Amino acid sequence: MSVTTGNDTLIEAAAERGPSMKGMEIATAVALMTLGGIAIMDSLRIGAGWGADGPQSGYFPFWLGLILMAASFVNLAMALRPRVKSAGALFATWPQLRMVGSVLLPTTIYVAVIPFAGIYVSSALLIAFFMIRFGEFRSIVSFPSGALAAGVAFAIFELWFLVALPKGPLETYLGY
Repeated sequence: MSVTTGNDTLIEAAAERGPSMKGMEIATAVALMTLGGIAIMDSLRIGAGWGADGPQSGYFPFWLGLILMAASFVNLAMALRPRVKSAGALFATWPQLRMVGSVLLPTTIYVAVIPFAGIYVSSALLIAFFMIRFGEFRSIVSFPSGALAAGVAFAIFELWFLVALPKGPLETYLGY
């Protein structure tokens, strides 16, 4: 059975492949348990008790890590329980995951570039990239739009609300 939307015919439902729902539930539970364990260990390292003047700096992260581990353990137990209804259920198809990756990878690069180029230049480039890649706009429209959006954000945060966000060489050159 194929599903048709407009001119696009999607892959046959039976032929779709990708990670299973159960596998992703297990992987997510294990990853969150690991993060909770890291939070607990670091909290114990810096002090997670109650001092003479109140809670030590690791007190609240310790409890958050413990809650995260407990909730993840429950999710892991539920994921490992045999279920007939959702046996073999698909989490997402590989084309769907590639689409997520096509947004996640540029966004990750954007975050990595912020300390070097500043948030405004990085944002202008990211907006322009997404306009070109997904909106199919031409560069002559995309780059000025990205610059305008970054300029508006700069005016709002830096000038009006006086919120200092990461700046790069361009802002330093302009005296900010």
